[in-house]
Amino acid sequence: MLRFLLFIFLLYLLYRVGRWLFGPNSKTIGKKNSHETIDEMVQDPFCKTYFPLREAKKREIDGKWYYFCSDSCYEKFEKQIHARGGI
Repeated sequence: MLRFLLFIFLLYLLYRVGRWLFGPNSKTIGKKNSHETIDEMVQDPFCKTYFPLREAKKREIDGKWYYFCSDSCYEKFEKQIHARGGI
């Protein structure tokens, strides 16, 4: 009976180690889990700050997409463009 309990305990321990190494939360290099989202960093053209694309204020100007960190940066960029006479 003791051998059986020891065998069950070892199997459980092996199961836990396997889940820890190969489970969905593992951080294996080169492995991308389906629940992880990798977000691209973009640079605001006005203030030059880098921020995640998902947080960007997207604006299309003259057929080209620009990504701003805030509405105020967009407004300042737009004023700068008009002051120069275009992009």
